[in-house]
Amino acid sequence: MTAFLRQRFKPLLERLARGLAHLGVTPNMVTSLGLAGNVLAALWLAQGRITWAGWLLLFIWPLDALDGALARLRGAPTPFGGVLDSVADRYAELLVWGGLLVYYLNQANPTAILLIYLAAGGSLMVSYTKARGEAQGFRVEGGLLTRVERFLILVPCLLLNRPLIAMWVIAILANFTALQRLWIVFRQASSLPPVNPTTSSQE
Repeated sequence: MTAFLRQRFKPLLERLARGLAHLGVTPNMVTSLGLAGNVLAALWLAQGRITWAGWLLLFIWPLDALDGALARLRGAPTPFGGVLDSVADRYAELLVWGGLLVYYLNQANPTAILLIYLAAGGSLMVSYTKARGEAQGFRVEGGLLTRVERFLILVPCLLLNRPLIAMWVIAILANFTALQRLWIVFRQASSLPPVNPTTSSQE
């Protein structure tokens, strides 16, 4: 889904990026604006303004792809810009889950609280498994529920004021995806020759 959407909207994103570049807008400014939007969405979720938060997230979603398009237009993403984008993405998800957590704490709904914990943890582990695997030299691509798919599940449910449906789906499938990516790494690692224990390292 990620590759399909990137290819489908690439011409539009490039036109928008050129316009922003002429205005002096930098990729890091776009990233920061998107994160600020997620802060506001989290506040609305905490207040129970579920549908409004859904519309806001839908509105700011293109910023997540626009910063990358703008960086490519300017030459290449800087090392800091790449790290900032990844960190902002993780915080953006946590902010949304945090807003829902506050709302359901006020509702005294233990099932929802547990689902938020599982969904947030699974979402982070999907990204962490990929990052850790690639740091070790493995190719970690795909997975059932990447960030785009999580967004496409969560936002429509927020718009329909049915966040519990999204929470159930993401709590289960995000953790499944993390294990799926771990399996991808395991299969690649199994085909490698044994490593000398004196030269290996562990985190």
